[in-house]
Amino acid sequence: MKRRQLFAFAAGAAFVVAWSARAQANLPTVGYLSSNPPDIPVGKLADFKAGLGETGIVEDRDVVIDYRFANGNYNRLSAFSDELVKRSVDVIAASGMPAAAAAKSATTSIPIVFIVGVDPVANGLVESLKAPTRNVTGVTPVVGALLEKQLQLLHELVPSAVPVGFLSNPTNQNSATLNNVLAAAARGLGVPILPLSAATNQEIEAAFAVGREKGMAALLVAGDAFLRAQGQQLVETAARYSVPTMFDEREYVAAGGLISYGTRRSEIRRQVGVYVGRILRGAKPADLPVMQPTKFDLVLNLNTAKALGLTVPQSLLARADEVIE
Repeated sequence: MKRRQLFAFAAGAAFVVAWSARAQANLPTVGYLSSNPPDIPVGKLADFKAGLGETGIVEDRDVVIDYRFANGNYNRLSAFSDELVKRSVDVIAASGMPAAAAAKSATTSIPIVFIVGVDPVANGLVESLKAPTRNVTGVTPVVGALLEKQLQLLHELVPSAVPVGFLSNPTNQNSATLNNVLAAAARGLGVPILPLSAATNQEIEAAFAVGREKGMAALLVAGDAFLRAQGQQLVETAARYSVPTMFDEREYVAAGGLISYGTRRSEIRRQVGVYVGRILRGAKPADLPVMQPTKFDLVLNLNTAKALGLTVPQSLLARADEVIE
């Protein structure tokens, strides 16, 4: 009797699995293509799914999501894009300029919704922010403008700190653009910039060592998937070298970094989910203007400032959205 029940249970379970597989096979598929690791930045997938949910779409009930994470290895993105195109996904959500560029190179028909930090017009993703053409749209915080503001704030916090190092990832196709943007902003402030680069963990340590040799008195870290994944190492190394460092996300400061200024990325990621949901509901990318955030957060860590021997100006404290003590 028990044996019969066991067979019956097994048969029932197999039916459920088969039914579930058939059900998923009939659902639309979103390809989620990211330059980052799956958990960096924290909450990125939850934010994206929340945006989908605002359009009434829930993963595994209404859509299947095929996740592809490059973990900061941009060379993997082209192959990932080709795989998603061969699978004939219904939409590609591309996180990061390298991912967006790879997706656009792979297809001219599958809708693409990007989140990128550089100007998507200047970098050839769309022809216009208000009226993107063909199959591509998305959200951009335009990091170039952010870099200028970050440098201003860092200079306000430590006005005597020159030169200011700028750490970027040379394998990121945004790197040259960001270096040029920052150099122009620095000329306006009269702040000399020391370009530094790192694409591996060992190169991060080497970049700090080079910076110390050349008199680096402060540091600005570029937004980048690889560097973001090494956030704890960056925070610890900056502390070890006693370098006041500006980051682009709150998470660095919560981990012990000095200061950050950036967009509310949770809102940006949520909006990508909203756009993907609207496209699944029938909207066309060309009818969805590229969105830009309007809210930015300044976060300070007073414990780190004290450890560095810095007194934070009242003008900065008054403007801070969050002060960690």
